[in-house]
Amino acid sequence: MNHQPATQPAAATPLKLHVGGEIPKAGWKIYNIVDGPHVDYVGDVVDLSRFTDASVAEIYASHVYEHLGYAPFLDAIAEVARVLKPGGIFRLAVPDMERLCALYLQPELSLDDRVHLTHLFFGGQTNPYDFHRLGLNFAILATLLHQAGFREMRRVESFGLFDDCSEYRFKDIPISLNVIALR
Repeated sequence: MNHQPATQPAAATPLKLHVGGEIPKAGWKIYNIVDGPHVDYVGDVVDLSRFTDASVAEIYASHVYEHLGYAPFLDAIAEVARVLKPGGIFRLAVPDMERLCALYLQPELSLDDRVHLTHLFFGGQTNPYDFHRLGLNFAILATLLHQAGFREMRRVESFGLFDDCSEYRFKDIPISLNVIALR
């Protein structure tokens, strides 16, 4: 196992964390609750205490934070705000509840389509971490990020960084709420 020590080492290049990631990408360190061959740091997103204040340049998380309840989510984004440097970038993707609700209500959907959508609402439930406990739209997410200390939030269609759930489409409609927030 190639895990970093409990305290963050001094880095010559800006630290970029891919929270919940599994596949390596040059310039990014992976932080995941589950150990794996490319995971650099194992831990819960609510506890980033191994990273000092204002020590991380960027954090990317695709379809991770909806697995938290409301209070842990608030704690987790406060931790992100704490560890990001001033001007740091938080790229966050979660299921877009408004789009999912609109899709679910389309009368022409098959039963299989509706079942698939329920997995997007509630998680695949294939392991203890794969349950969704939080639903967000842009207005709610932007408000909570602002309260946590982020100064600018904008929605984007794609981050263009990783091939993951942030790019997922159902019937050619993107289901992800992709937001860039600046510290």
